[in-house]
Amino acid sequence: MSCPSQYTTGRGGPLAGITVLDLSAYLAGPYGCTLLADLGARVIKIEPPGGDNVRHYPSTLKPEARGFVGNNRSKEGIVLDLKHPDGLAALKRLIRQSDVLVHNFRPGVPARLGISYACLSTDHPRLVYCAVTGYGESGPLKDHAGYDQVLQTMTGLSEAQGAVRNEPPQLLMGSIVDYYTACMAAFGIVSALYAREHTGCGQYVGASLMRSALAMQAGRFVWADSEPLDAGREFGSGGVTGLHPTRDGWLYISANTPHFWKSLCRLLGLPALSDDDRYDSIRKRAERAGEIVPAIREALLARSALEWEAVFGSEVPCAAARSVSAMFSHPQVLAQDLVHRYEHPTVGSFLGFKNPIEFGATPCPAPFASPTLGQHTRTVLASFGFEPAEIEALERQGTTSMHQPAQASA
Repeated sequence: MSCPSQYTTGRGGPLAGITVLDLSAYLAGPYGCTLLADLGARVIKIEPPGGDNVRHYPSTLKPEARGFVGNNRSKEGIVLDLKHPDGLAALKRLIRQSDVLVHNFRPGVPARLGISYACLSTDHPRLVYCAVTGYGESGPLKDHAGYDQVLQTMTGLSEAQGAVRNEPPQLLMGSIVDYYTACMAAFGIVSALYAREHTGCGQYVGASLMRSALAMQAGRFVWADSEPLDAGREFGSGGVTGLHPTRDGWLYISANTPHFWKSLCRLLGLPALSDDDRYDSIRKRAERAGEIVPAIREALLARSALEWEAVFGSEVPCAAARSVSAMFSHPQVLAQDLVHRYEHPTVGSFLGFKNPIEFGATPCPAPFASPTLGQHTRTVLASFGFEPAEIEALERQGTTSMHQPAQASA
Protein backbone atom coordinates (compact mmCIF):
# COMPACT_ATOMS: atom_id res chain seq x y z
CA MET A 1 0.00 0.00 0.00
CA SER A 2 1.40 3.38 -0.94
CA CYS A 3 1.28 6.26 1.52
CA PRO A 4 -0.03 9.60 0.23
CA SER A 5 2.30 12.51 0.83
CA GLN A 6 1.22 14.91 3.55
CA TYR A 7 4.15 17.22 2.94
CA THR A 8 3.16 19.59 0.17
CA THR A 9 4.31 22.95 1.50
CA GLY A 10 7.70 24.59 1.98
CA ARG A 11 10.98 23.07 0.84
CA GLY A 12 9.98 19.46 1.39
CA GLY A 13 11.23 17.13 4.11
CA PRO A 14 9.50 15.77 7.23
CA LEU A 15 9.22 19.24 8.83
CA ALA A 16 7.92 21.04 5.74
CA GLY A 17 5.41 23.72 6.72
CA ILE A 18 6.92 24.31 10.18
CA THR A 19 8.24 27.83 10.88
CA VAL A 20 11.00 28.29 13.46
CA LEU A 21 12.21 31.60 14.93
CA ASP A 22 15.85 31.23 15.97
CA LEU A 23 16.82 33.90 18.51
CA SER A 24 19.82 31.93 19.75
CA ALA A 25 23.52 32.67 19.33
CA TYR A 26 26.85 30.84 19.50
CA LEU A 27 26.51 27.11 18.77
CA ALA A 28 24.09 24.85 20.65
CA GLY A 29 20.86 26.74 19.93
CA PRO A 30 21.76 27.78 16.38
CA TYR A 31 22.87 24.30 15.34
CA GLY A 32 19.76 22.78 16.89
CA CYS A 33 17.76 25.07 14.59
CA THR A 34 19.98 24.12 11.65
CA LEU A 35 19.03 20.49 12.22
CA LEU A 36 15.38 21.52 11.96
CA ALA A 37 16.16 23.41 8.74
CA ASP A 38 17.86 20.26 7.41
CA LEU A 39 14.51 18.49 7.91
CA GLY A 40 12.64 21.09 5.87
CA ALA A 41 11.50 23.62 8.47
CA ARG A 42 11.60 27.28 7.55
CA VAL A 43 14.11 28.70 10.02
CA ILE A 44 14.44 32.45 10.45
CA LYS A 45 17.57 33.51 12.31
CA ILE A 46 16.92 36.74 14.18
CA GLU A 47 20.07 38.65 15.16
CA PRO A 48 20.71 41.91 17.00
CA PRO A 49 22.23 44.77 14.98
CA GLY A 50 25.74 43.60 15.91
CA GLY A 51 25.02 40.04 14.80
CA ASP A 52 25.64 36.67 16.42
CA ASN A 53 28.98 36.95 18.23
CA VAL A 54 30.30 33.91 16.37
CA ARG A 55 30.35 36.06 13.22
CA HIS A 56 33.26 37.93 14.80
CA TYR A 57 35.37 34.93 15.81
CA PRO A 58 38.85 34.61 14.29
CA SER A 59 38.74 32.69 11.02
CA THR A 60 40.94 32.07 8.00
CA LEU A 61 37.73 32.21 5.94
CA LYS A 62 37.01 35.71 4.69
CA PRO A 63 34.88 37.72 5.18
CA GLU A 64 32.64 35.45 7.30
CA ALA A 65 33.65 33.25 10.24
CA ARG A 66 33.89 29.57 9.32
CA GLY A 67 32.02 28.56 12.48
CA PHE A 68 29.05 30.74 11.60
CA VAL A 69 28.91 29.63 7.97
CA GLY A 70 29.16 25.94 8.87
CA ASN A 71 26.62 25.99 11.68
CA ASN A 72 23.85 28.16 10.22
CA ARG A 73 23.06 26.64 6.83
CA SER A 74 19.57 26.79 5.31
CA LYS A 75 18.33 29.76 7.35
CA GLU A 76 16.88 33.11 6.39
CA GLY A 77 18.55 35.92 8.30
CA ILE A 78 16.99 39.11 9.64
CA VAL A 79 18.02 41.82 12.10
CA LEU A 80 15.75 43.02 14.90
CA ASP A 81 16.79 45.15 17.86
CA LEU A 82 14.77 43.63 20.71
CA LYS A 83 15.89 46.45 23.01
CA HIS A 84 13.78 48.81 20.90
CA PRO A 85 10.01 48.67 21.52
CA ASP A 86 9.24 48.50 17.79
CA GLY A 87 11.74 45.69 17.29
CA LEU A 88 10.15 43.73 20.12
CA ALA A 89 6.69 44.41 18.69
CA ALA A 90 7.85 43.15 15.30
CA LEU A 91 9.10 39.93 16.89
CA LYS A 92 5.75 39.37 18.57
CA ARG A 93 4.05 39.70 15.19
CA LEU A 94 6.33 37.03 13.81
CA ILE A 95 5.56 34.75 16.77
CA ARG A 96 1.83 34.85 15.95
CA GLN A 97 2.52 33.04 12.66
CA SER A 98 5.26 30.67 13.85
CA ASP A 99 5.34 27.17 15.29
CA VAL A 100 8.60 27.20 17.26
CA LEU A 101 10.67 29.78 19.10
CA VAL A 102 14.22 29.00 20.23
CA HIS A 103 16.48 31.19 22.37
CA ASN A 104 19.49 30.87 24.62
CA PHE A 105 18.96 33.91 26.81
CA ARG A 106 19.87 33.59 30.44
CA PRO A 107 16.86 32.97 32.72
CA GLY A 108 15.15 36.23 33.53
CA VAL A 109 15.85 37.95 30.20
CA PRO A 110 12.80 36.55 28.34
CA ALA A 111 10.42 37.69 31.09
CA ARG A 112 11.97 41.16 31.04
CA LEU A 113 11.37 41.31 27.27
CA GLY A 114 7.88 39.90 27.60
CA ILE A 115 8.69 36.76 25.61
CA SER A 116 8.93 34.13 28.34
CA TYR A 117 6.85 31.00 27.88
CA ALA A 118 4.46 32.24 30.55
CA CYS A 119 4.07 35.53 28.67
CA LEU A 120 3.43 33.91 25.28
CA SER A 121 1.64 30.63 25.94
CA THR A 122 -1.79 32.12 26.76
CA ASP A 123 -2.11 33.93 23.43
CA HIS A 124 -0.14 31.30 21.49
CA PRO A 125 -1.12 27.93 22.94
CA ARG A 126 0.26 25.99 19.95
CA LEU A 127 3.74 27.51 20.25
CA VAL A 128 6.63 25.12 20.96
CA TYR A 129 9.03 27.18 23.07
CA CYS A 130 12.61 25.95 23.49
CA ALA A 131 15.06 27.54 25.93
CA VAL A 132 18.69 26.43 25.61
CA THR A 133 20.66 27.29 28.74
CA GLY A 134 23.94 26.48 30.40
CA TYR A 135 22.60 24.97 33.61
CA GLY A 136 18.80 24.98 33.36
CA GLU A 137 16.31 27.57 34.60
CA SER A 138 16.52 26.79 38.32
CA GLY A 139 19.24 26.18 40.89
CA PRO A 140 22.21 28.22 42.13
CA LEU A 141 23.95 28.33 38.72
CA LYS A 142 20.92 29.22 36.61
CA ASP A 143 22.13 32.76 35.88
CA HIS A 144 25.69 31.74 35.03
CA ALA A 145 26.88 31.78 31.44
CA GLY A 146 27.40 28.24 30.18
CA TYR A 147 30.05 27.29 27.63
CA ASP A 148 31.06 23.94 26.21
CA GLN A 149 34.52 23.71 27.76
CA VAL A 150 33.25 25.01 31.11
CA LEU A 151 30.69 22.20 31.27
CA GLN A 152 33.24 19.61 30.06
CA THR A 153 35.45 20.56 32.96
CA MET A 154 32.65 20.73 35.52
CA THR A 155 30.99 17.39 34.70
CA GLY A 156 34.01 15.09 34.51
CA LEU A 157 34.49 14.83 30.76
CA SER A 158 37.87 16.54 30.74
CA GLU A 159 39.02 14.67 33.87
CA ALA A 160 38.18 11.34 32.26
CA GLN A 161 39.94 12.31 29.04
CA GLY A 162 43.17 13.10 30.88
CA ALA A 163 42.92 9.99 33.04
CA VAL A 164 43.17 7.79 29.94
CA ARG A 165 46.82 8.83 29.63
CA ASN A 166 47.49 9.53 33.32
CA GLU A 167 47.64 13.24 32.52
CA PRO A 168 45.90 16.35 33.87
CA PRO A 169 42.34 17.04 32.64
CA GLN A 170 42.14 17.39 28.88
CA LEU A 171 39.48 19.21 26.86
CA LEU A 172 37.78 17.35 24.03
CA MET A 173 38.00 19.53 20.95
CA GLY A 174 35.07 19.93 18.61
CA SER A 175 32.53 21.50 21.03
CA ILE A 176 30.96 18.10 21.66
CA VAL A 177 28.71 19.32 24.49
CA ASP A 178 27.37 22.11 22.30
CA TYR A 179 26.63 19.77 19.41
CA TYR A 180 25.01 17.16 21.65
CA THR A 181 22.88 19.88 23.23
CA ALA A 182 21.87 20.97 19.73
CA CYS A 183 20.71 17.43 19.03
CA MET A 184 18.81 17.29 22.32
CA ALA A 185 17.12 20.63 21.56
CA ALA A 186 16.08 19.48 18.09
CA PHE A 187 14.93 16.13 19.51
CA GLY A 188 12.86 17.90 22.16
CA ILE A 189 11.30 20.30 19.67
CA VAL A 190 10.34 17.55 17.24
CA SER A 191 8.87 15.52 20.12
CA ALA A 192 6.82 18.53 21.23
CA LEU A 193 5.58 19.06 17.67
CA TYR A 194 4.52 15.41 17.57
CA ALA A 195 2.68 15.80 20.88
CA ARG A 196 0.97 18.92 19.50
CA GLU A 197 -0.52 16.82 16.73
CA HIS A 198 -2.37 14.84 19.41
CA THR A 199 -3.15 17.54 21.98
CA GLY A 200 -3.38 20.68 19.86
CA CYS A 201 -1.09 22.44 22.35
CA GLY A 202 2.52 23.43 22.27
CA GLN A 203 4.75 23.34 25.33
CA TYR A 204 7.96 24.48 26.96
CA VAL A 205 11.11 22.52 26.03
CA GLY A 206 14.28 22.95 28.09
CA ALA A 207 17.72 21.85 26.96
CA SER A 208 20.91 22.66 28.81
CA LEU A 209 24.61 22.05 28.39
CA MET A 210 24.76 20.51 31.87
CA ARG A 211 21.97 18.00 31.10
CA SER A 212 23.67 17.08 27.84
CA ALA A 213 27.13 16.71 29.36
CA LEU A 214 25.74 14.26 31.92
CA ALA A 215 23.54 12.46 29.39
CA MET A 216 26.67 11.83 27.31
CA GLN A 217 28.12 10.02 30.32
CA ALA A 218 25.08 7.89 31.18
CA GLY A 219 27.28 4.79 31.11
CA ARG A 220 29.59 6.35 33.73
CA PHE A 221 27.05 8.33 35.77
CA VAL A 222 25.97 5.32 37.82
CA TRP A 223 26.49 5.02 41.61
CA ALA A 224 25.28 1.83 43.30
CA ASP A 225 24.53 1.70 47.01
CA SER A 226 27.08 -1.09 47.35
CA GLU A 227 30.08 0.90 46.08
CA PRO A 228 32.04 3.98 47.15
CA LEU A 229 31.50 7.32 45.43
CA ASP A 230 35.00 7.21 43.91
CA ALA A 231 34.41 3.83 42.26
CA GLY A 232 36.06 3.29 38.88
CA ARG A 233 33.55 4.34 36.25
CA GLU A 234 35.26 3.64 32.96
CA PHE A 235 33.44 1.10 30.83
CA GLY A 236 35.73 0.90 27.80
CA SER A 237 37.21 -2.44 26.84
CA GLY A 238 40.81 -1.33 27.39
CA GLY A 239 43.78 -3.42 26.36
CA VAL A 240 44.26 -3.65 22.62
CA THR A 241 41.47 -1.24 21.75
CA GLY A 242 42.87 2.22 21.14
CA LEU A 243 45.24 4.31 19.05
CA HIS A 244 48.57 2.78 18.07
CA PRO A 245 51.60 4.19 16.22
CA THR A 246 52.54 2.70 12.86
CA ARG A 247 55.42 3.26 10.47
CA ASP A 248 53.62 6.42 9.35
CA GLY A 249 50.63 7.78 11.25
CA TRP A 250 48.34 6.48 13.97
CA LEU A 251 45.78 3.71 13.70
CA TYR A 252 42.75 3.08 15.90
CA ILE A 253 41.96 -0.61 16.38
CA SER A 254 38.92 -2.23 17.97
CA ALA A 255 39.18 -6.01 18.26
CA ASN A 256 36.88 -7.01 21.10
CA THR A 257 34.94 -9.93 19.65
CA PRO A 258 36.62 -13.35 19.28
CA HIS A 259 36.30 -13.08 15.50
CA PHE A 260 37.99 -9.66 15.26
CA TRP A 261 40.69 -10.66 17.78
CA LYS A 262 41.63 -13.72 15.75
CA SER A 263 41.61 -11.71 12.51
CA LEU A 264 43.86 -9.05 14.03
CA CYS A 265 46.40 -11.62 15.22
CA ARG A 266 46.36 -13.46 11.88
CA LEU A 267 46.81 -10.34 9.75
CA LEU A 268 49.58 -9.04 12.03
CA GLY A 269 51.41 -12.37 11.79
CA LEU A 270 50.89 -13.07 15.50
CA PRO A 271 48.76 -16.27 15.53
CA ALA A 272 50.26 -17.38 18.84
CA LEU A 273 48.43 -14.58 20.62
CA SER A 274 45.01 -15.72 19.45
CA ASP A 275 45.78 -19.32 20.39
CA ASP A 276 46.86 -18.42 23.94
CA ASP A 277 44.07 -19.01 26.47
CA ARG A 278 45.57 -16.28 28.67
CA TYR A 279 44.19 -13.77 26.14
CA ASP A 280 40.93 -15.39 25.09
CA SER A 281 38.56 -12.78 26.56
CA ILE A 282 38.26 -9.00 26.62
CA ARG A 283 38.90 -8.88 30.35
CA LYS A 284 41.97 -11.09 30.13
CA ARG A 285 43.41 -9.00 27.31
CA ALA A 286 42.77 -5.81 29.30
CA GLU A 287 44.49 -7.27 32.36
CA ARG A 288 47.49 -8.40 30.29
CA ALA A 289 47.70 -5.38 28.00
CA GLY A 290 51.30 -4.85 29.08
CA GLU A 291 52.18 -8.19 27.48
CA ILE A 292 50.07 -7.90 24.33
CA VAL A 293 50.29 -4.27 23.23
CA PRO A 294 54.09 -4.12 22.79
CA ALA A 295 53.96 -7.12 20.42
CA ILE A 296 51.11 -5.61 18.44
CA ARG A 297 52.82 -2.24 18.18
CA GLU A 298 56.05 -3.81 16.98
CA ALA A 299 54.13 -5.59 14.23
CA LEU A 300 52.31 -2.39 13.25
CA LEU A 301 55.63 -0.67 12.50
CA ALA A 302 55.89 -2.74 9.32
CA ARG A 303 53.34 -0.58 7.48
CA SER A 304 51.74 2.86 7.53
CA ALA A 305 48.35 3.50 9.10
CA LEU A 306 46.72 3.81 5.69
CA GLU A 307 48.32 0.57 4.52
CA TRP A 308 47.11 -1.29 7.60
CA GLU A 309 43.63 0.14 7.07
CA ALA A 310 43.64 -1.46 3.62
CA VAL A 311 45.07 -4.75 4.92
CA PHE A 312 42.52 -5.07 7.71
CA GLY A 313 39.62 -4.03 5.47
CA SER A 314 36.35 -5.28 6.95
CA GLU A 315 38.06 -7.99 9.00
CA VAL A 316 39.26 -5.68 11.80
CA PRO A 317 37.43 -2.46 12.76
CA CYS A 318 40.01 0.29 12.42
CA ALA A 319 40.70 3.76 11.08
CA ALA A 320 43.80 5.71 10.19
CA ALA A 321 43.88 9.05 11.99
CA ARG A 322 42.96 11.75 9.47
CA SER A 323 42.25 15.46 9.53
CA VAL A 324 38.70 16.61 8.87
CA SER A 325 40.01 18.05 5.60
CA ALA A 326 40.56 14.53 4.29
CA MET A 327 36.84 13.80 4.63
CA PHE A 328 35.90 16.07 1.73
CA SER A 329 37.21 13.43 -0.67
CA HIS A 330 36.73 10.23 1.34
CA PRO A 331 34.94 7.69 -0.86
CA GLN A 332 32.49 6.66 1.85
CA VAL A 333 31.52 10.27 2.54
CA LEU A 334 31.01 10.88 -1.17
CA ALA A 335 29.04 7.65 -1.57
CA GLN A 336 26.69 8.83 1.20
CA ASP A 337 26.29 12.22 -0.52
CA LEU A 338 27.32 14.19 2.58
CA VAL A 339 29.15 17.03 0.82
CA HIS A 340 27.31 19.91 -0.83
CA ARG A 341 28.54 22.87 -2.85
CA TYR A 342 27.16 26.10 -1.45
CA GLU A 343 27.05 29.58 -2.99
CA HIS A 344 27.42 32.40 -0.47
CA PRO A 345 26.97 36.14 -1.24
CA THR A 346 30.37 37.10 0.21
CA VAL A 347 32.31 33.88 0.73
CA GLY A 348 31.57 32.62 -2.76
CA SER A 349 31.52 28.91 -3.57
CA PHE A 350 32.45 26.42 -0.87
CA LEU A 351 31.98 22.79 0.14
CA GLY A 352 30.16 21.91 3.34
CA PHE A 353 28.19 19.23 5.14
CA LYS A 354 24.61 18.20 4.42
CA ASN A 355 22.03 15.52 5.24
CA PRO A 356 22.61 14.44 8.85
CA ILE A 357 19.70 11.99 8.56
CA GLU A 358 18.40 9.96 5.62
CA PHE A 359 14.65 9.61 4.98
CA GLY A 360 13.10 7.28 2.47
CA ALA A 361 9.68 8.87 1.97
CA THR A 362 10.32 12.53 2.89
CA PRO A 363 13.91 13.26 1.83
CA CYS A 364 15.67 16.30 3.22
CA PRO A 365 15.55 19.34 0.94
CA ALA A 366 18.66 20.73 -0.70
CA PRO A 367 20.49 22.99 1.78
CA PHE A 368 21.55 26.56 1.11
CA ALA A 369 24.25 28.83 2.53
CA SER A 370 24.05 30.65 5.86
CA PRO A 371 22.74 34.23 5.66
CA THR A 372 24.77 37.38 5.78
CA LEU A 373 23.70 39.73 8.57
CA GLY A 374 20.20 40.96 7.77
CA GLN A 375 20.23 39.44 4.29
CA HIS A 376 16.55 38.48 4.23
CA THR A 377 15.05 41.12 6.54
CA ARG A 378 12.87 42.80 3.96
CA THR A 379 11.58 39.63 2.29
CA VAL A 380 10.91 37.84 5.58
CA LEU A 381 9.01 40.75 7.14
CA ALA A 382 6.99 41.13 3.94
CA SER A 383 6.11 37.43 4.01
CA PHE A 384 4.71 37.94 7.53
CA GLY A 385 2.44 40.75 6.36
CA PHE A 386 4.53 43.85 7.09
CA GLU A 387 3.75 46.67 4.68
CA PRO A 388 6.65 48.37 2.84
CA ALA A 389 6.10 51.57 4.84
CA GLU A 390 6.33 49.63 8.11
CA ILE A 391 9.56 47.98 7.06
CA GLU A 392 11.05 51.30 6.00
CA ALA A 393 10.05 52.87 9.32
CA LEU A 394 11.78 50.07 11.24
CA GLU A 395 14.90 50.61 9.16
CA ARG A 396 14.89 54.38 9.69
CA GLN A 397 14.68 53.88 13.45
CA GLY A 398 17.65 51.52 13.39
CA THR A 399 15.39 48.78 14.74
CA THR A 400 16.26 46.56 11.81
CA SER A 401 18.62 46.57 8.85
CA MET A 402 18.51 45.30 5.30
CA HIS A 403 22.11 44.50 4.57
CA GLN A 404 23.06 44.27 0.93
CA PRO A 405 26.40 42.43 1.01
CA ALA A 406 28.98 43.00 -1.68
CA GLN A 407 29.26 40.01 -3.94
CA ALA A 408 32.18 37.64 -3.55
CA SER A 409 34.98 38.26 -6.00
CA ALA A 410 35.29 35.80 -8.84
